[in-house]
Formats: sequence, structure tokens, C-alpha cells
Amino acid sequence: MLSKSQISLLTSLQHKKFRREHGFFLVEGYKSVIEFISSGYQVDSIYHTPAIAPKMLNLSRKINFQEISMKDIEKISTLKTPQDVIGLIKIPIWATLNYNSLKQKFSLVLDSIQDPGNMGTIIRTADWFGITDIICSEDTVDVYNPKVVQATMGSLARVNVHYANLEEVLPQAGLPIFGAMLDGENIYKSNFGTEGLLIMGNEGNGISPAIERLITTKITIPRAGKAESLNVAIATAILCSEIKRNSMK
Repeated sequence: MLSKSQISLLTSLQHKKFRREHGFFLVEGYKSVIEFISSGYQVDSIYHTPAIAPKMLNLSRKINFQEISMKDIEKISTLKTPQDVIGLIKIPIWATLNYNSLKQKFSLVLDSIQDPGNMGTIIRTADWFGITDIICSEDTVDVYNPKVVQATMGSLARVNVHYANLEEVLPQAGLPIFGAMLDGENIYKSNFGTEGLLIMGNEGNGISPAIERLITTKITIPRAGKAESLNVAIATAILCSEIKRNSMK
């Protein structure tokens, strides 16, 4: 049974302020929790129901396991249909962004992405295409927001997400900068090369003027129908697919 203080702590982590204050975030679902156990993240505690207890036996004994009722799970879960396992994960202290680690590959840059679902899907997409680094503007949605974490389906455990002042860091990277714009060149006729940064803009406003000035090549997904725009997560997937295809030529 969870104490009142435990419930208070765990439910407070739904808010960015308290995630920062306590240095923890929650991961829900057995498969996602296993992804974090297998990663470089530090798993502090796992709360689970009796039904899933046998699956906990082979996991690291360095983790604090606590068997609780489904009623307690429901009290701390952010999901409409709570799962049997919730992990309490330590928020890592990322080292200063190493520009050399961005060479000879592609990384994503997110300029003011606000929707948690889009953010989570982009992280999952990056993981699918082998992109290991995402650089976010400081006003991009918090990667440890419960809705973001849930939408990544465990991929957050394998993708490094950095927050930075984009106007400062992008010029220092020394890489080609591709920006997804409506007036860009056709991606199917573009030569992406072997390294670079791909900037995706805000859901409603696109890439901000200050960041647009840093773009070396504007690119676009050619429109065949009459839709005004593409969802940013879908557009990211299409662009990542084309960049990957280019690299395999």
C-alpha cells in the first residue's frame, strides 16, 4: 500500500515544476519500463500489481520493488486505463552538447513543438530511423511530460534529447542545416549528403524567423492534393525516411 506522502510525490510528477524539483519522472507499462531498465537511465523504483509480480523476479535487485493494489496504481497513473507497472525514473543530468558527436550523421532539431503527442511520436520516429540525438528549443514541450513519455513507447530510453538556445548552438555545430518549409526544394530531388541537422517547426507557426535565417537548405514534401499542411510528426517521418533512403544510395 502506498503512503499518502508517496502518492503526493508520484502524482506531483505530472507537473514539470515538480519533476524538476524532485528529479524524477514516471514511465507506465511493462514493456516501456523494461526499455528503461535496459538503458543508461537510473530506475529508482517500480510499483506493480500482484498479477505481474512473477515478471519482476528476474529484474535487477538494485531497484526498489513495491507491490501495490490496482486501486493504488489508479491513484498515481495518468492513463484512463492504467497498466500493471509504473516505474519511477531518475531524470539524467545531460553533459554539455558535444558537437563532434553530431558529425557524420543526421540529428533532429525541434523549434517550439508544443503537442506532447507529436513530441512523443517524433522521438519514436527518430528511434525507428536510427537518429540518436534531438536538439529542442527551450520552449519545446518537456520530454518527461507523461503524455510525451507514453507516446514514445519506450523509445525515449534510446534517444538523447537536449534543450538549448537554438540561435546559439546551431551555428556552432558546423553542419548543413535543412529546414522543413512550404517554399523549400522538393525532398525527392534533394541531395542530403551524409550529415546534417533537420529542423522541424511549431505546429501552427512553423520555423521561427530567427531560426529560419540559420537554414542552409530549405526543403519541402511536395503536395499532390489540397490539404493546407501536414502534421509535424507525420512530416518528420516522411523526411527521416527520405534522408535514410538517400544515405543508402
